[in-house]
Amino acid sequence: MLLVLGLVTAWSVLIPGVMDWDNIMVAVIGSLRLTGPVAAAFAAWIAARRRRAGRRRTLTTWQAVRPPLAILMVVVGSFAATMTVLTVRALLTGEGNGLRAGGVALGAAGLALYVVAGWVAGWLAPVAVAPLIAGFGTYALFTWVASGAPWADRLTPAGREPYDAFRMMPLGTFTAQALWLVGISVALLLGWAAFVTRQALALAAAMIALLAAGTGVARLLSEPQAVAVSENFAYSCQEWPIVVCVHPGMRGGLGELGSTFTTIAARLAGTPAAFNRVEQRSRSDADKVAKGVVPIYVDDLDAGYAARAASEFVEQLARPCPGSPADGYRAIVIAWLRDEPLPSGPLAEHRRAATWFAHLTETQRRDWLRMFYTDFATCRLQSRYFGGDVRRDAPAAPSYPMNPPFGRETPDAPAETDGSPLVTPR
Repeated sequence: MLLVLGLVTAWSVLIPGVMDWDNIMVAVIGSLRLTGPVAAAFAAWIAARRRRAGRRRTLTTWQAVRPPLAILMVVVGSFAATMTVLTVRALLTGEGNGLRAGGVALGAAGLALYVVAGWVAGWLAPVAVAPLIAGFGTYALFTWVASGAPWADRLTPAGREPYDAFRMMPLGTFTAQALWLVGISVALLLGWAAFVTRQALALAAAMIALLAAGTGVARLLSEPQAVAVSENFAYSCQEWPIVVCVHPGMRGGLGELGSTFTTIAARLAGTPAAFNRVEQRSRSDADKVAKGVVPIYVDDLDAGYAARAASEFVEQLARPCPGSPADGYRAIVIAWLRDEPLPSGPLAEHRRAATWFAHLTETQRRDWLRMFYTDFATCRLQSRYFGGDVRRDAPAAPSYPMNPPFGRETPDAPAETDGSPLVTPR
């Protein structure tokens, strides 16, 4: 059951389209979110049964810890089987730096904590619902801890969601987290054994394990909260006609991303938003980018990934104007930048503006955006900008707007019109 659950959960965590070892490690560790509570419930069920059996004979430390260790072997064996299946998958399709031993140790150590916590809970509360208490209790506890401070998810067996291709990259984090989890698991198990057997040696060993756990925590907290992407791997880039760089495991998306953002870059050329380089970033990355560089967020390579990344970027170019007529004009420009059909808008003036804008050539639209970009970005677009007399006094600005030359370029049509006549400038 643990093997099947681990495979299904890990497969659901895999980031679609990402073929590298880091993705495999994220998936395996992420699967602990469900396999861990099941393992805790399993351990609690056996502990409660043994406690209710009422054995009163004196136990040695080894006799006390042997049952939970046997359960741990079964659970870790299922984890190893899950890891083997995913490793075969990575060998066939994966790329990257290779399997990280620290990541495997982290997964096994996380399961150990779940098992020990479940065992202690079942022993202390030998009731029929002990497995439910252990399973739901560990799930709720670790989810709550992971959703706390930014560093808190490092103390839990499974990281917080959502998962992305950049989260597991900081070097040394796997080993330190595994040391913490092993130390606290051993300390908890030996502390329980000392309570059951009344042996001081077991308590002393538990204290030593607690020191090891503290060392792991100290190393975790000393790790930087955010590590620059360039320090951990080299981007995979496509360098023409603009530079587009993505996580090496997502290099299969370079072609579509390059085509999509090249169109947007051409339309934004000459505006304050002009760019010549696109870099995929983690959503948790707060680092500033250089001028001319656009950060994009690609969570997976499912169908429509390039359009989603482009839409998210374009939406940030101009602030929303809710409740204002300018919002309808903003939507026309946003749709063009997204390469989508122009919206008709809620007002007649919006529909007339969309019709007028649709009959401009691509070159005219780019000239128009260079002239009125500031108004577009600050919610100051007006109806007179779409066919009215809006000449600028700047000597370098071309005479604008022009009568659209029908037939030279095929225009985009708005999604809907109200039959109003086309408004052209005089």
